[in-house]
Amino acid sequence: MTLIETTTPRTIDDYLAQLRHALTGADAAMIQDALSDAEAHLRAECAARPGTSEESVLRAIIGSYGSPTDVADAYRETEKTVRAALSTQYRATPTVGMTEATTRSPSQSVLRRFFGVYGDPYAWMAFFFMLLSLVTGIFYFAFAIIGLSLSLGLAVLIIGLPFFLAFVGMARVLALVEGRIIETLTGERMPRRVRPTEPGGLLVRIGAMLRDRRTWTTLAYQLLMLPLGILYFSVAIALAALGIGLTGVGVTGLLQAVGLHLPDSFQFSFFDQSLDPQSPWVAITSLAIGLVLTTLVLHLARAVGRLHGKLAKNLLVAR
Repeated sequence: MTLIETTTPRTIDDYLAQLRHALTGADAAMIQDALSDAEAHLRAECAARPGTSEESVLRAIIGSYGSPTDVADAYRETEKTVRAALSTQYRATPTVGMTEATTRSPSQSVLRRFFGVYGDPYAWMAFFFMLLSLVTGIFYFAFAIIGLSLSLGLAVLIIGLPFFLAFVGMARVLALVEGRIIETLTGERMPRRVRPTEPGGLLVRIGAMLRDRRTWTTLAYQLLMLPLGILYFSVAIALAALGIGLTGVGVTGLLQAVGLHLPDSFQFSFFDQSLDPQSPWVAITSLAIGLVLTTLVLHLARAVGRLHGKLAKNLLVAR
């Protein structure tokens, strides 16, 4: 073991440093939650025992709360349990004595993977996230711009510093809310607790916020969400409308080709005049292209959800 793992922490900062070291390699969001919980608990214990040194408080409660290594192990185990419980990806159980690869041909495997996206809840939720991102992007952008403008404008007044602290604190709360949305809709693990503020006076807290990388990356994320939201929404709506439209043309064309009369409201003028939408070949081609395009939209949404989750983790999670 290294020295940092064996020495007894004498201060809260020492304890947090050892806990961070013990969690090396773990998910960044889980590390932030573990550090937030530990810091909040330890500072509350110290506040409840005024006049007692941090070292004495740590020695008194470390047996019940656990050493940094014990806490790290507990968080790792809890994370595994939660991930297993929240997992929505299941594989069909193959026949006894046969592997999954032998129960279906390669072509069936490709088709199943391609069209199996309809059964993936994260694909649908990621598509909904692409639509929702326009609304959240407008809100975050307006919040960041107004907050930064007022903070600069009020900097020369006595209320400037308290307003800036409130603005940054609210930005962190919104980052936590955005993280919960991202984790729910994309499956990317995000923080679930707000990190405690730096103890001390007003100037100490301001200095800590200004030095914290996450303060500025959170504001950058909120500003970035407007162009990303416009892009996500536009792509999702355009491709989904085109795919659904082509599928509708194909279905109605096949129904009309077999002699089923449809109301005028179901007639489509989607094709060039030289093409007859009632032709079986035209209808089948339209239906096939529409289904493939609609399916590709869900694959694209799932990929966007994963990539955006990684982006959000890099900008919203403390390092």
